[in-house]
Amino acid sequence: MKSFYILPLLAFLLSCHVHFCGSRSGLAYASNPVSLPVNSNSLRAVCRMHPNTQLSPGMPCVYGHVFFKQSGPKEKLSVTFKLYGLPVYSQQPRAMHIHEYGDLSKGCGSTGGHYNPLGVNHPQHPGDFGNFVPVNGKIRQSLDSSATLFGRLSIIGRSVVIHAGEDDLGRGGNVESLLNGNAGRRLACCVIGLANPQN
Repeated sequence: MKSFYILPLLAFLLSCHVHFCGSRSGLAYASNPVSLPVNSNSLRAVCRMHPNTQLSPGMPCVYGHVFFKQSGPKEKLSVTFKLYGLPVYSQQPRAMHIHEYGDLSKGCGSTGGHYNPLGVNHPQHPGDFGNFVPVNGKIRQSLDSSATLFGRLSIIGRSVVIHAGEDDLGRGGNVESLLNGNAGRRLACCVIGLANPQN
């Protein structure tokens, strides 16, 4: 192949952004303090879901977005999930939670435990979203949450994790149940960031 074909081909391949489950070459994000507008009446955030880079081969490759909208510091946080890639013929409930760190440097394993700023038992953490039953391999659902985008308890810069199993909602009778609901392996995760107000 002549050299004038090779360079454009290399440029094209380098521009591609493809996720493979089980790949070790995931994206890493750092959680930095965020300065929010003081007089902002409404905030929006978005979390772009990526498959866990530490997954075993054959595990579902979950992707999509989680959207957040809050009209003010005292208003409920509205959360919308638009996720894909779960087994089409499975109705296995999947747990989702907000985790402490926005760090994907070691896949979803570096996101830490549940975000629990008040030191309470699961499932009372802000961001304990509960269980979701996929339909045709998709989770498309909205709910209100006690988490917030405002103030010192803001979830901006933290992460959302979808788990392989069902959350036992603190009824499992062991320590792990009160920490994380025994929800199992981490299938996918994303970092919560402020949404562009122009979009």
